[in-house]
Amino acid sequence: MNFNEKIQDILHKEAQAILDIPVSDQFEKAVNLIVEQVHQKGGKLVTSGMGKAGQIAMNIATTFCSTGIPAVFLHPSEAQHGDLGILQKNDLMLVISNSGKTREILELLQLASTLMPELKFIVITGNNQSELAQRADVCLFTGAPGEVCPLGLTPTTSTTLMTVIGDILVVGAMEATHFDVHQYALRHHGGYLGTRSREQSQQKKD
Repeated sequence: MNFNEKIQDILHKEAQAILDIPVSDQFEKAVNLIVEQVHQKGGKLVTSGMGKAGQIAMNIATTFCSTGIPAVFLHPSEAQHGDLGILQKNDLMLVISNSGKTREILELLQLASTLMPELKFIVITGNNQSELAQRADVCLFTGAPGEVCPLGLTPTTSTTLMTVIGDILVVGAMEATHFDVHQYALRHHGGYLGTRSREQSQQKKD
């Protein structure tokens, strides 16, 4: 197999893994929970994850912020040293762990629940039989495909699916809250997106 063929193989495997994400009512429940807690009750979405999953969680938080859902990333280790205080009434947590066994994430759930017993959790995981999945109010299962990494270890396909599931939640929340281009423009003052969104907003007014 030459290098171009290897590229095609990787693309095919990752694309198929996306198409194989199990679609269930858990996605609608997750979106409804986000809209209820954040958009309606005035809380915020707090995302968390360790390592590569943490980077995905951070990206999801910033994307939600830009589309009308206030969100912050909470590092699970820093949470044990005071940052847990970011949690407030009506907040909602979105935590990511491919294995569902990440020690820091399990500890975070316990600490957060102790601080705020009413706090609810959305979980993105590749292990829907894990302790993390069982403790979730909503569990979004990636389908647990193998990684395209030749060692089968490096987070590659799994992080792609985490990102896609985050996109599903963002788009679902945007549609549920009727988030429009005017609201988008108010949050984007610089760069190409700022210019383009203001142009589109003005065109709608005209």
